Amino acid sequence: MRKLARLLPGFLLTVTLAACGGKSEPDTAQPAAPGAAPADLVLLGGKIATADPALGNVEALAVNGYRITAVGSNEDIAPLIGPETRVVELGGRFVMPGFIEGHGHYLGLGRSKQILDLSGVRNWDEVVSMVAVAVDKAQPGEWIFGRGWHQDKWDSVPEDAVDGVPRNDTLNAVSPDNPVVLGHASGHAAFWNDAALAVAGVDENTADPAGGTIVRTPEGKATGLMRETAQRLISEAMREYEGRMTPEQTEAMMRERVQLAADEALRNGVTSFHDAGSDFETIDFFRKLEEEGELDVRLYVMVRRESNELLDKALPQYRMLPEGNDFLTVRSIKRQIDGALGAHGALLLEPYDDLPDSSGLMLETVEDIEGTAEVAVKHGFQVNTHAIGDRGNRETLDLYERVWERMGVDGKELRWRIEHAQHIDPADVPRFGELGVIAEIQAVHGTSDGPWIPTRLGDERAKATSQPWRDLFNTGAILGNGTDVPVERIDAIASYYSSVSRMMINGERFYPEHVMTREEALTTYTVNNAYAAFEEDIKGSLTPGKYADMVVLSQDLLTVAEELIPQTQVDMTFVGGELKYARDGS
Repeated sequence: MRKLARLLPGFLLTVTLAACGGKSEPDTAQPAAPGAAPADLVLLGGKIATADPALGNVEALAVNGYRITAVGSNEDIAPLIGPETRVVELGGRFVMPGFIEGHGHYLGLGRSKQILDLSGVRNWDEVVSMVAVAVDKAQPGEWIFGRGWHQDKWDSVPEDAVDGVPRNDTLNAVSPDNPVVLGHASGHAAFWNDAALAVAGVDENTADPAGGTIVRTPEGKATGLMRETAQRLISEAMREYEGRMTPEQTEAMMRERVQLAADEALRNGVTSFHDAGSDFETIDFFRKLEEEGELDVRLYVMVRRESNELLDKALPQYRMLPEGNDFLTVRSIKRQIDGALGAHGALLLEPYDDLPDSSGLMLETVEDIEGTAEVAVKHGFQVNTHAIGDRGNRETLDLYERVWERMGVDGKELRWRIEHAQHIDPADVPRFGELGVIAEIQAVHGTSDGPWIPTRLGDERAKATSQPWRDLFNTGAILGNGTDVPVERIDAIASYYSSVSRMMINGERFYPEHVMTREEALTTYTVNNAYAAFEEDIKGSLTPGKYADMVVLSQDLLTVAEELIPQTQVDMTFVGGELKYARDGS
């Protein structure tokens, strides 16, 4: 993608596709000033949704360097076309600000392209078959990694399943000597074969760790399913295994992950990415890549997996605010109070319907998160806490309020967030707007998980608490949007469709009273996510002076028939005025 961008200067790009409907530019458009210098890049003849209420929809825009310099009609912008200007003839196509992925895992996305992709499997037999093929290609003792399975989305499960998940017997048969670690789609559970259990030292005497569960048969044998923090029992062995690589091999692997993540993001029109948790070492790696000009997507990175003591000492050195054409920002911290609903780890006010002896798991203590929040206030950092269950959300809102009151600060100015905010007790919904807490949702989670959510919560509780977007909007809350990739694909169009339709794969709508309007959905994926990162002055709309981060789409998301939204394709992705992706044939 980087090579393509360098070849573009001096070329005239012309595209003639059927025009989409659209209204003319408003009187408030900002055309070129008389005598202005020629533009480096001009987009002409489209419907350009600026996402700026003062500008509305326009036909054309101009870019100089990495910023937008003018928007308006074709006639307004035409005088800026000089002999060296790159011109894109849109042919009526739809242009909007680049999608901002509000919550995802950047290296996790890259790694998902390096291991077995289990997101499309239909049953356990298919998982075992994929592992068997991988074992045939592997060296003796080589580990097999995969991710993406979800038992609630299969067409069947084995009859001897425990807690709805298979036992690892057939996995052991195809891989007796190669440790196998298969991550759940949510990231909140994993499935291991006996070789992996042995490497981790897990046997019948191993106790459940705090915040985790080793799922066992009635006889006490580990089935292979490790919930939440139980996954960490293999961390030391995994570090030892990966430590056999040379530093050069490790860096090459990491660079490949970054590039794979960037390529996938750009293909999906994502120009900025909120990375939901990296430690200081990973941030150092990102900083090195930025200095080399090797980051193709702008990253907003949340600090993760560091102690409060180290945070207090190191945060001043890691605070990075946008400067110029910036690709790395660090000013937030990620914490996690509970797990995922699919793995029975979301923290609930009442027990699970299908696991009545459990109300979920608290993964990190309220006291420790509260300590992080105090450190964050001290150093001017944002706090973004993962909370999925209704109790998880309430506990997080409560601790935010306590810290603000204790430290005498205005919480609304801090723009603290709750990541996911999936299941919220109706009594707590107004608190998001009242407190100024941002709900960073993933619309696609609702439609992807919707068919099985009532099995966890029961119909009444599911309807009352699940992804209540309309109620949040009505109480003045700000919602951001994303995919939580690699939990879901980084498909912004799919998540936009989920936002406006709440259509599930079974053809039914997931509590449709909470659908967003087209404009609301676009705003959650652009302006609101920029606001959620304190970057609304440089991102989120196609306003002169902001970054020229934009996507050209094959259809108008604001007017195309709802059922046709998923067919929309990303034709071009620009970051800072550079073409980073162009679809073949576009």
